[in-house]
Amino acid sequence: MATKINLLPWREAHRKTKNTEFLVVLGICGALAGLVGFGGFKYAEDKVNFQKDRNERLEDEIALLQEELEEIKELEETKNNLLARMEIIQQLQSQRPQIVHTFHEVATRIPDGVFLKTLKQTGDKHMVIEGRAESNARVSALMRTLDRSDYFTTPKLEVIEADKIDGISTFRLVMKQDRPNAEENENGL
Repeated sequence: MATKINLLPWREAHRKTKNTEFLVVLGICGALAGLVGFGGFKYAEDKVNFQKDRNERLEDEIALLQEELEEIKELEETKNNLLARMEIIQQLQSQRPQIVHTFHEVATRIPDGVFLKTLKQTGDKHMVIEGRAESNARVSALMRTLDRSDYFTTPKLEVIEADKIDGISTFRLVMKQDRPNAEENENGL
């Protein structure tokens, strides 16, 4: 059998072993660093994906809330329209007896010798009366009695013409309508 003779110097063999050990340790450290880097990258990627999912969910919820807000605005608009209609109906209901009072007041306040041709309501608060009277004094009496009424104020004579043949006066009278105790009626409802 042959004997082995080591012709290499022992220092060189030792250096070679140390280099091999160094390369192995370096490879292990590189692999560990790669694993730590890959783990950190995956951790950060998971955090980013989690935040993206969370943002998408929040955007979906915000979109749903926007739709609900639009529905609420539509409901508020409908509510306001209904309230306005109810107020108009309430005003009409409170004015219903006004026509009865108006006719009653006109009928009881007309003096003898005055005949009405037209009775017109203009606007919300004004009344126009056209008619004929036996004399101008009868028209003055009508104005005084209407002025004392609770339902009419400020009667104003616009036109009065006396017919010279018949002696009959044609007149046009404008006055303001009042609603006495309107506040009490509205509070009582």
